[in-house]
Amino acid sequence: MSHEVSSIAVLARLILVLPLAGYVLNGLVGERWGRRAVGVIGSGVVGLAFLCALMLFAQLLRLEEGQRQVISDVFSWIGVGELNVSARLLVDPLSAVMVLVVSGVSFLIHVYSIGYMGREANFSRFFAYLNLFVFSMLLLVLAGNFLLMFVGWEGVGLCSYLLIGFWFERESAARAGNKAFIVNRIGDLGFLLGVILIFATFGSLDFDKVFGAAPEVLKTSSSLANLIALLLFVGAIGKSAQVPLYIWLPDAMEGPTPVSALIHAATMVTAGVYMVARCHVLYLLAPPVLIAVAAVGALTAIYAASIGLVQNDIKRVLAYSTISQLGYMFLGCGVAAFSASIFHLMTHAFFKALLFLTAGSVIHALANEQDMRKMGGLYPYMRVTGVTFWVAALAISAIPPLSGFFSKDEILWGAFSDSSLGPSLWVVGAFTGAMTSFYVARLGIKTFHGKPRWTAHANRPVHESPPVMTVPMAVLGLLAAVGGLVGVPAALGGRDNFGRFLEPVFASPLMPHAAHPPGLETILMAVSAIVSLGGIVTAVYFYIWRPELPGIVRERFRRAYRLVLNNYYVDEGYAAGVVRPGERMADYLAQRVDAKGIDGAVNGIAALVNSLSLALRRWQTGLVRNYAFLILIAIIALLFYSIRR
Repeated sequence: MSHEVSSIAVLARLILVLPLAGYVLNGLVGERWGRRAVGVIGSGVVGLAFLCALMLFAQLLRLEEGQRQVISDVFSWIGVGELNVSARLLVDPLSAVMVLVVSGVSFLIHVYSIGYMGREANFSRFFAYLNLFVFSMLLLVLAGNFLLMFVGWEGVGLCSYLLIGFWFERESAARAGNKAFIVNRIGDLGFLLGVILIFATFGSLDFDKVFGAAPEVLKTSSSLANLIALLLFVGAIGKSAQVPLYIWLPDAMEGPTPVSALIHAATMVTAGVYMVARCHVLYLLAPPVLIAVAAVGALTAIYAASIGLVQNDIKRVLAYSTISQLGYMFLGCGVAAFSASIFHLMTHAFFKALLFLTAGSVIHALANEQDMRKMGGLYPYMRVTGVTFWVAALAISAIPPLSGFFSKDEILWGAFSDSSLGPSLWVVGAFTGAMTSFYVARLGIKTFHGKPRWTAHANRPVHESPPVMTVPMAVLGLLAAVGGLVGVPAALGGRDNFGRFLEPVFASPLMPHAAHPPGLETILMAVSAIVSLGGIVTAVYFYIWRPELPGIVRERFRRAYRLVLNNYYVDEGYAAGVVRPGERMADYLAQRVDAKGIDGAVNGIAALVNSLSLALRRWQTGLVRNYAFLILIAIIALLFYSIRR
């Protein structure tokens, strides 16, 4: 084993051990050490993990392009019959990118949390949960087999439940945590069934063995290939909040704002996108499922963006924005543009984390106010927050040359190039981009500009957040601005370094290749940018030049407005079609089957035994002559029985 390979294996272990150690320390003794120590430990271990990730990335670059895959078995985990599973770690370009994104963005969110949660009574518990969250996500992306990935998969689900319901004293927070946990169980069941079917098919759960044998074992578009890919995708739909299992993510805003940033940018919701990209070999063997992935992604993108247009809660707008952007990523995966999807996952982590942190800064300044109708005119008081917000807003709007422009348009180019669905997906993606730029510009205008509407709601003078919060925002602002330069496409004179780095992972003879006229990609990128810019101009027209227009439109299209504002009444539909029938069934089972059936049978046996015991106790007189008489009767009966035989 070369020095680089052994170093990579050691660094991968350290990346996992560090946040886990932070969880143990803050969870067990954090209260004794005080807030400063808790914050330093909680942030420090993730920062050290990020440094290890940088070193791992550098070591990986030293290897030859075709040898950038390091598999290491930490220990033998399960050995039962034919099931032999090791705690196996896999480091390759894909996992290296994910580790950098997860640890780097999480570190900045941890530092920000020191200021945002500074007055929180359960400070050490909060940081312990954050550290466990990061550990679970890192375990998921470094796992070398499906079973270890599933442990990380369930770990992020548990941590999301703990952190969304962190303020469990509030009923709304407790309900939101339960909702996230229960909805994700539906998706997780599909993922688990897919893993079981993979083992039954391949006799192994190791990625290298499964993906290596898949082209020979599975026939393209066969029922087995389609079923495996579909079951795994069900898990991704739940974890990454796609239609129809997206309903938990908007309610997840009940958790502290740093939790929202962590869930939406670096952990949890990105797990489904990563899993589909990791299993790209299986999906390329299931073209019908790939079409379904693209369709679900496109539908989710435009559907969630439409809801974001009218929301008034600053965090809820960003929640629907995340759902929409994840739809973009699945759209990319569905058209086999896996590198573009991971590229957008990375840039989205930068600008979406920043959007949530700037939102948290505003909420922090306005004494927990989240309704943008009660904001406005904040820019002169919060210039750092305002500037960094607009950097993130322009990035998510895909305005060149900010990061979102390069990553989103790579997905749109892949969608246009897809021969199975033609340019229709590109049209959906471009229109969704216009809606995205409109709602994020609307959010910024109503929050930072215009007349102040917050005087009566703030218990203290409005001021900028402390440096412990603004510095992470500034770093993320820089990344949101220039992060896309690592993937400048050839159409714009770049070398697409990001795609070339991931090429050894996604290179496959099954990958579709399509030829297009030169210059077409550049034209489409220009059109997409103009459309997105049009969304911003429309928002400026509506909320600055003609501020009376939103009210006029709202009144004229009152029914449509209420429909979209209330999430198309999907939650009410779930309540009427799933929740309440489920509750009635549970009541029936509890009262009839459990109480009268199961409990009745047990209680009936107990009553029978009690009755028999009451009858038999009459024979227990304690008199020797009675017992002798019974023995005599028994002997006579035995003799009579023997004679008759």
